[in-house]
Amino acid sequence: MNIIIEEIRKKNHQVFKNFFCKNYEGLVMYANGYLFDRATSEDIVQDVFVYIWENAEKINLNSSLNGYVFTMVRNRSLNFLKSLKITDDCKILDFNFHLITEHVFDTTSDEDKKIIYHQLLKIVDTLPTKMQKVVKLKFMHNYKYAEISEELNISVNTVKTHLKRAKVIISSMLSALLLLLDTNP
Repeated sequence: MNIIIEEIRKKNHQVFKNFFCKNYEGLVMYANGYLFDRATSEDIVQDVFVYIWENAEKINLNSSLNGYVFTMVRNRSLNFLKSLKITDDCKILDFNFHLITEHVFDTTSDEDKKIIYHQLLKIVDTLPTKMQKVVKLKFMHNYKYAEISEELNISVNTVKTHLKRAKVIISSMLSALLLLLDTNP
């Protein structure tokens, strides 16, 4: 039987606090590897510790407590991604680029087209590093989700999350640019 979980069952605050302090940051980094969102990662890890404190008497360990906690964090992280409904409909980003380029390239001058293309590349360059790599592999090199996943050593769901978040950033920044171009004679 695990001594730490036995002490937590007895509501030994000091043992729990030590276990928390020793493992918290590593678990947050682990969750963040799935979620790429520090605040959500912290929430998930804190929820896991609360669960352990409140339900210690129900926990039956077949492995180490650390292994158990990492598994809980992974499962909760994956469940969180599922709750975002990250599915294969990330074709929205493809659609957005095509819609923008069709509209822009049919109705604007060659000079404006160059400006928009240049600004689009600048926007992509401002994305977080991993997200930027995912977007470039998808739209500049025509990689499939699985190929990006393998190339960057991340899950397919992480690829989809990056693309979904990039779409929001790119859309808002590009919309502002298009408004500026429309207001200039």
